[in-house]
Amino acid sequence: VVDGDGRSTPFEALYGEQKAIVVFVRNFLCYTCKEYVEDLAKVPKAFLQEANVRLIVIGQSSYHHIKPFCSLTGYTHEMYVDPQREIYKTLGMKRGEGNNASVRSPHVKSNMFLGSIRSMWRAMTGPAFDFQGDPAQQGGALILGPGNEVHFLHLDKNRLDHVPINTVLQLAGVKTVNFTNKPQIIDI
Repeated sequence: VVDGDGRSTPFEALYGEQKAIVVFVRNFLCYTCKEYVEDLAKVPKAFLQEANVRLIVIGQSSYHHIKPFCSLTGYTHEMYVDPQREIYKTLGMKRGEGNNASVRSPHVKSNMFLGSIRSMWRAMTGPAFDFQGDPAQQGGALILGPGNEVHFLHLDKNRLDHVPINTVLQLAGVKTVNFTNKPQIIDI
């Protein structure tokens, strides 16, 4: 994998010494991925440190897209790319949309039409007209390590088939997060 500065790191190094939640996204222009990563950005670093867990997002474009995507989403945790999609292929992540239309990510707020228009607009107005990876590639989520231990694996069937973030946090032993934007009302 490659970081935002173009430095290569073996994938195994991400979870060799410490448990890691690794989220593979479709591509950095995908509106569902953007909204999912915006919610991942809300996971406090203190929750991860307390549980001794790393939170890592991996995309499949050039590393040049990492910093703009982090800036766009507010994501401050670790992010890498797998530009040749080698890990995606090794893990058996699907290409194309599955036909399970009933699947709905709780982290996606946009409808498909508006989200797709926004994604296309970001592609067309970006510094280089670039689709930032294979648009048919699906993502997934894993909990790995330390070492070669696999605690959890979910391969997305389609663009809306994200694992709820709190499910992954809970399985990794991390405190859950309130993702609603509504103010909480406390009755006294």
